[in-house]
Amino acid sequence: MTLLLAGDIGGTKTILRLVEASDHSALKTIDEEKYRSQDFPDLVPIVRQFLAKAKTPTPEKACFAIAGPVVKNTAKLTNLTWFLDSKRLQEELGIKQVSLINDFEAVGYGILGLDKERDLHTLQVGALNPEAPIAILGAGTGLGEGFLIKRGEEYHVFPTEGGHTDFAPRNELEFQLLKYLLDKHDIQRVSVERVVSGMGIVSIYEFLRDRKLAVESPEIAEVVRTWEQEAGQPEKSVDPGAVIGKAALEKSDYLCEQTMQLFVEAYGAEAGNLALKLLPYGGLYVAGGIAPKILPLLQDGRFLLNFSQKGRMRRLLEDIPVHVVIDPQVGLIGAAIAATRL
Repeated sequence: MTLLLAGDIGGTKTILRLVEASDHSALKTIDEEKYRSQDFPDLVPIVRQFLAKAKTPTPEKACFAIAGPVVKNTAKLTNLTWFLDSKRLQEELGIKQVSLINDFEAVGYGILGLDKERDLHTLQVGALNPEAPIAILGAGTGLGEGFLIKRGEEYHVFPTEGGHTDFAPRNELEFQLLKYLLDKHDIQRVSVERVVSGMGIVSIYEFLRDRKLAVESPEIAEVVRTWEQEAGQPEKSVDPGAVIGKAALEKSDYLCEQTMQLFVEAYGAEAGNLALKLLPYGGLYVAGGIAPKILPLLQDGRFLLNFSQKGRMRRLLEDIPVHVVIDPQVGLIGAAIAATRL
């Protein structure tokens, strides 16, 4: 048995999980805790507190999934003063091997550890090819994209910056949205992340509101105004994307319904763009924090319609298995799997 430490490290919260790995690669959770990241000056005191509570031997290996770029096993966290270095963590924590990986890379590893029946919802069965690439994308605070390639018996995960490619409007309304975002932010280009993400939901809402395409309700208006006034602050008191999504699901606000319709269409189209580049007959997995919360909106056919609406390439995309990741801790699972490979 090997004792491993897995972590999901973000600007708001840090989740640590102690895992026991058997010789046949089975992972058993021993302990898990969640901490407010901003209550600590660094990751080291969090880990020390966690291990002291767990009362176990020091783990042999650790892998931490970081919400931000990782360069040569170092990372500077967004919204925190933390600077993490794997060598320093090894020395100060007494752990033999420590690795830092991007949080979406961790999601890629986590896909490999999911229970297909419990942790996934299949939108399109497709025609599975176990030797083909696997694609992952996920809208949350931003838009993550990546892929897995099989080498021998193991998959290797490759993160990308696909969320920063250009937003490609496909109809008159989306062209108006593009022009609106260019003018509003005084920028030269619009990335797909500005549309397909939590901030994208708010951007679409503001666009439809400002173009008078639907009437704004006082309740939603108050949330959005509060969020706009708190721009630039490290912590927000409201989450307008979540409020808009909830209202759309409940069909209680027409402007929110229209917002989420445009969001889901753009999400599906971008998933189709990624699929065309990779032909992931091993499966395309929709992860991120938003998808499980709006699952009924992804199930109504609009997502898959825009996913496969690629002209003569449509038939190719109809054979790609498409799944929504339900487990919110897929990144933590991935960090544990990555730790086993150190």
